[in-house]
Amino acid sequence: MGMLSFSQCLKRLFMELNLYTPSIMEHTSPLNTPQGSFDETNPLRADAVRYSNANARGKICHIIDNSGQCLPEQACREILQGLIENDLFGFRCLSPQGGNTIDLERRESSHIQVGDDLYRLVVYHYEARIEPF
Repeated sequence: MGMLSFSQCLKRLFMELNLYTPSIMEHTSPLNTPQGSFDETNPLRADAVRYSNANARGKICHIIDNSGQCLPEQACREILQGLIENDLFGFRCLSPQGGNTIDLERRESSHIQVGDDLYRLVVYHYEARIEPF
């Protein structure tokens, strides 16, 4: 069995957490914007909530609820734990779309559903952010 792609890992994780929406989760895409422009266009809100936990290598990983909706803590912690268990934090050692270079500024994004609402999930190094659309 080969290595799972980022989108395959997210799909498996969200199916386990009952957060999977087939019509949307089939399509994940990288956010190939420079770090400055992503942070400028998606600033952390004053009411953003950060949850942290260590991965198997002891590195602290974070998920930030930047949705403005005050998502349930348990849901955020389950998403964080699933991302850690599926080893989705850290530097990706694969290039985007099978290219010859590795882009260390590359963010991965997908969609998640919490309750009845959809959010954007952006993973970058050791941080995941839940963002509104």
